[in-house]
Amino acid sequence: MSNNLFTVIVLGFLLVCAIATCLNRNLLVSVVIFMAYSTLMSIVWMLLQSPDLAITEAAVGAGVTSILFFITLKKIHAIKTGGEEDEHEKP
Repeated sequence: MSNNLFTVIVLGFLLVCAIATCLNRNLLVSVVIFMAYSTLMSIVWMLLQSPDLAITEAAVGAGVTSILFFITLKKIHAIKTGGEEDEHEKP
C-alpha cells in the first residue's frame, strides 16, 4: 500500500514539474525544474525495476543535459554573473 502511495506522489510531482517547466518564464528556473523532473523520472524507472534506465536518466537527463543548458544560457547571456549589471537597474 505504501509503495503505491509513493508511486502516486512521485507521478504527481512529475506532472507538476512538467507543467511548471513549460509555463515558467525564467529560463534558469526552468532548467532547475527540468533537473528535478529528470531526477523524479529516474526514481520512476527504479520503481519500475529498471536500474539501468534509472542510472542513465540520472546521468544524462539530470546531469549532462542540465550542464549543457546552463552553458547555453551563459553563452546567450541569459544568466548574469555577480559582476554584471542589468541595464534596467541603471539610474
